[in-house]
Amino acid sequence: MSPSDTIIILPAYNEANHILQTLADLSSVSTQAEYDLLVINDGSTDQTADLARQAGCPCLSLPVHLGYGTALQTGYKYAVRNGYRYAIQMDTDGQHDVRFLPEIHRQLRLKTADVVVGSRFLPHDETSPTPRRPIYAGTLLRRLGIRLFRIILRLWGLSVTDPTSGFVGLQRSACEFLATDIFPFDYPDADVLLLLHRNGFAIREIPVYMYTNPERGSIHRGCAPFWYMIKELLAVLFAGVRSREIV
Repeated sequence: MSPSDTIIILPAYNEANHILQTLADLSSVSTQAEYDLLVINDGSTDQTADLARQAGCPCLSLPVHLGYGTALQTGYKYAVRNGYRYAIQMDTDGQHDVRFLPEIHRQLRLKTADVVVGSRFLPHDETSPTPRRPIYAGTLLRRLGIRLFRIILRLWGLSVTDPTSGFVGLQRSACEFLATDIFPFDYPDADVLLLLHRNGFAIREIPVYMYTNPERGSIHRGCAPFWYMIKELLAVLFAGVRSREIV
């Protein structure tokens, strides 16, 4: 077992153009003793896995492309089975500013919450670093969707500004919960936060930067945003009315 009690979960699908820079950015804000890194290669057809391993980062490869949710849960299960106390998930395409990772980690260690969400919509103070690239705003439909999810989550007593953030830190208890069959594999976003909230997990947000990535083959382009909105809306509503799970 590693001397570190924290693992960084990095789901990746065809991120050969970005994985090395992401790993280099991570090394600039951490030491080997602070975090363990794990790339979850979601059936990439490019050199994502090879590049990650060449950079010295452990990489688990799924046999085929199974989707973002499956890649994430693979990381949760790995974290639980290997005894990690904290897990932090972030994207490998460069959209998440790794300079905020230490603050997420600090909040987990202070036990201010079971789940710490990086929000692009919270205001920054004078201590925040200067943004490195244009800030990601999302399409109009995406922004409207986020506002709708905020309203729906408030109906169940959960107030979050960025319900679709993928920059998230979790205590071990939250990882154990999400490593079960309750976890949704399609678009694990606002519905996951609501499931956690309804099962007694404390959630807080901190301000972060997220950047525009014009190269990304996003689920939020073309006709995909419409289907994402419909499916995620149904998932959130189902998460709100389903019975509480046994934690």
